[in-house]
Amino acid sequence: MFEFVRSHNRLFQIILVVLIFPSFVVFGIQGYDKFAGSGHTVAKVAGGEITTEQLDDAHRKQIERMRAQMPNVDVKLFDTPEMKQRTLDELVRERVLLEAARKLHLAPTDEQLVRTFRTDPQFAALRNEDGSVRKELLAARGLTSEQFVYQLKQDIAMRQVLLGIGATNLPAERVSQLALDALYQQREVRLARFDPKAFRDRISVSAKDVEAYYNDAANAASLTLPETVDLDYVVFDLPAVQAKVAVNEDDLRKYYEENRARYSQPEERRARHILIAAGKDASAEVRAKARAKAEELLKALQAKRGDFAAVAAKESQDPGSASQGGDLDWFGRGAMTKPFEDAVFTLKKGELSGVVASDYGFHLIELTDVRGGEVRPFESVRAEMEGEVKTQLARQRFAAEAEQFTDLVDQEDQLAPVAAKFGLKVQRAAGVPRTGLAGGAAQLRNAKLLEALYQADSLNKGRNVPAVETAANELVAARVTRHVAARKQPLAEVQDRVREQLVAVKAAEAARQDGQAKLKAWEGQPDQATLEAAVVLSRASVQAGQPQALVDAVMQAKTQKLPAWVGADLGAQGYVLARINKVLPPDAKAIGDLRQVRQQYAQLWAQAETEAYYAALKDRFKAKIVAKPAVMATEP
Repeated sequence: MFEFVRSHNRLFQIILVVLIFPSFVVFGIQGYDKFAGSGHTVAKVAGGEITTEQLDDAHRKQIERMRAQMPNVDVKLFDTPEMKQRTLDELVRERVLLEAARKLHLAPTDEQLVRTFRTDPQFAALRNEDGSVRKELLAARGLTSEQFVYQLKQDIAMRQVLLGIGATNLPAERVSQLALDALYQQREVRLARFDPKAFRDRISVSAKDVEAYYNDAANAASLTLPETVDLDYVVFDLPAVQAKVAVNEDDLRKYYEENRARYSQPEERRARHILIAAGKDASAEVRAKARAKAEELLKALQAKRGDFAAVAAKESQDPGSASQGGDLDWFGRGAMTKPFEDAVFTLKKGELSGVVASDYGFHLIELTDVRGGEVRPFESVRAEMEGEVKTQLARQRFAAEAEQFTDLVDQEDQLAPVAAKFGLKVQRAAGVPRTGLAGGAAQLRNAKLLEALYQADSLNKGRNVPAVETAANELVAARVTRHVAARKQPLAEVQDRVREQLVAVKAAEAARQDGQAKLKAWEGQPDQATLEAAVVLSRASVQAGQPQALVDAVMQAKTQKLPAWVGADLGAQGYVLARINKVLPPDAKAIGDLRQVRQQYAQLWAQAETEAYYAALKDRFKAKIVAKPAVMATEP
């Protein structure tokens, strides 16, 4: 157990991040009664409003939490319309559940609050060893103890709204069996394929047919070129400001001295130990016997130090390290339980500890080696520091210069003066549609910029488009230089393509008609059928090359009487006919542990019931999103 905890310390940290991230209520929202603000309304619930200010605040805190948990993550990944929409959906969900909790008079007791805080993994980082709250971490999140308790009450109450639904609505045995059969049941079939390519030589297309196909409104979309613009644009971002920042040597040396700890190699230690197991829940008698044995071994080791590895291999009850003579390999602070860590980091190389008690039992520890802890020289980190300092200074200057940039863009008719003023390059792009330029710069796929480009003033007046925030610390100014309206291509330009499309359509139709005729004939005279070798189809393990439409048709066919015949229209790929010979039980390899699969299905059923109940609550409390959230494009 001790070895497992040591080896999987990083895994436990990741799990905590995953658990903590989704919780808006506990770490972000000050309670809806107190969460008031101004701004445009983006959603309504039970007569109350969620404003753009509230949404931006919640989304900003979400990004801040992610950056605190993963410092190297690119926050631009979260400042997108999709992530903003998720934030809004979560706010609506919480508002609905809070309203339901109030209507149902769900209020957790103090005992529930304490139990939840002390046992829920998402609060592990906030707990002291004695179970009390780490107030300094609450303060770092902008919360007082009272606000935390208030939010925790809300969180528990909202969980209770849906808890009963998910825990009690279990699917009937027959329903479970039908659902699992639909996915895992196998059917042996023999196929006949009708490929459109085999019919192409029989297809004749006249000029009149081509013209009719061209004039058919149903085909207009495939023959129409989209509306596009050509544009000039400049990107004003943090690197543009940073390029103009200069840092002198004295400032760098001062920064180095103030941050020496950051440029130190973390100290790591290597130790071996002997564990006499007696968990914290063991009786006093058991722990006393374990301590006595540890003290006895300690005396023996003190008398004969060279025997530590041999004694560990024989006596240690830590299965992860005993076979290695108790060796725990290299580890730093935070990897071990606190009593063990405190003992290890007070020892000198080669020293033997006394008896160390932990939740796992009693340890004897020998420190075998030490590495790290040295401060990296100034010259070796100079470039790194310079980049950090420039980035910090650039961030401080960015807001002021961004305002100047925005004003100048509005004042000028061209982008050249703007580019000259801020040391930017005027870039050009051609043929940018309303949906963005696939494969082009990220800015040319930004929804806000595209919307601004296609405003009437931007298309008709030839002036600069007002600066648009396209990402964190990034502004883009653009100017439309050419606008091309959507247009249907002349028949003379596309007649060869139209002819090819028409031949493909007619060949697919011929294949389908032939397949349907064969289906009807072979049902009456099965001996006349020309079929491929038998194959087994299942939704759980579709063979390569078998179209989904075929699999669906085969699995949906009635099989009370076999053989059964069924056809599947594959559209442009033609038609396929199947004779179902046998219905086979699920493949044991595909289904795995049947009991586990049934449990997973029950979980999905409960999830569906829960979501259906939540949908009903949304309807009851008139929850509605009334505006599409925009990306903040401002770094927290």
